[in-house]
Amino acid sequence: MSIEIKMPALSPTMEEGTLAKWLVKEGDTVQSGDLLAEIETDKATMEFEAVDEGVIGQIVVPAGTEGVKVGTVIAVMAGEGGTTAPAPVAKAAPEPSPAPAPAPVAPVAAPVPAPAPVPTPAIAPVASGNRVKASPIARRLAKARNIDLATLTGTGPNGRIVKVDVEAAAGVAPAPAVAIATSAPAAAAAPAPAPIAAQDFGIPHEAIKLSNMRKTIARRLTESKQTVPHIYLTVDVRLDALLKLRTELNASLASRGVKLSVNDLLIKALAQSLMIVPECNVQFAGDQMLQFSRADISVAVSIPSGLITPIIKGANDKSVSAISTEMADLAARAKEGKLQPQEYQGGTASLSNMGMMGIKQFEAVINPPQAMIMAIGAGEKRPYVIDDALGIATVMSATGSFDHRAIDGADGARLMSAFRELVEKPLGMLA
Repeated sequence: MSIEIKMPALSPTMEEGTLAKWLVKEGDTVQSGDLLAEIETDKATMEFEAVDEGVIGQIVVPAGTEGVKVGTVIAVMAGEGGTTAPAPVAKAAPEPSPAPAPAPVAPVAAPVPAPAPVPTPAIAPVASGNRVKASPIARRLAKARNIDLATLTGTGPNGRIVKVDVEAAAGVAPAPAVAIATSAPAAAAAPAPAPIAAQDFGIPHEAIKLSNMRKTIARRLTESKQTVPHIYLTVDVRLDALLKLRTELNASLASRGVKLSVNDLLIKALAQSLMIVPECNVQFAGDQMLQFSRADISVAVSIPSGLITPIIKGANDKSVSAISTEMADLAARAKEGKLQPQEYQGGTASLSNMGMMGIKQFEAVINPPQAMIMAIGAGEKRPYVIDDALGIATVMSATGSFDHRAIDGADGARLMSAFRELVEKPLGMLA
């Protein structure tokens, strides 16, 4: 008997998605749990697993199709002991085709490969490995380095090719690979480096199609700046005590394989601050306001396709070592597009740290429907008055962005003061 495989809802709010890649082809035998496809939602590229066993009889929706509605038949599988009946597939195909592949899509997709005769020899080997089991980041790295995935042996689960396998094939250390991953969107979006002739001003350029994530980021940030009245409050925070405590804690945690970052401690400090000033741990909801009893901190993580905010839930009650371990796992899976919706949707406040990039101070845009975000600048040696005498201290600037509909300036100032107090006297976070 035939089994219809339908576009899944990978998050509670998902209505449609992009069928990024098929990981199987017609005629393949699949078992329950095998990976069938990679589906791009507005936040991540997620893998879709088979529920039933059988043989892929027909792929109805081709790879690269955008706007595929949830519930649309994307493939038909012959169940165990059965064959795929072609008639039902023919009837099912016309229904989803208008939504995922409207007339304008063909002209948009066609120009991308059209000007690509020059780089085709380099990209062709990668195309031959599209159905090899590999993580999304491994595929992006392989494409950027022109490595044929079919020639690699995977060290991940069930022989899956992961990032380290591609790095090993390229003969590079992990650090450069991260840099490649960060720049991957340009490589992935522009397989043909030859610039497209400008239509308006004659300026050489290339048209880079927006991913679903980039479209969502643009829409949400525009909505935030247009509808949320931002108020910004900045404090300078002395870091010397926190850096000393971090060194001591890392020495004691080394045997457990835990290494705290400054960001881990700042997550804890923000969470504790929200408990001290609950008036800031809120959400504006029209004719009412929600006040939360725990601090779920969304932490901005840059990934190849944009920005995502995995959440440390209940950070106010967690130890800094637990926060560190959880954050490392979330960040790694975020970069591979492996986060589940519940791991990045929600949160009561956000933290964005650009200090490691050398940014001294900035004002972050609030992530709706949250009511505040903390922007962390770089720690640097500055002249500082210590005990009425001028000295040198390691100081960072932290700026809170607050939704003025929900949070008064005085309450925001209290939160910033509590945050500074905890960072400058960090033992209070461990009590």
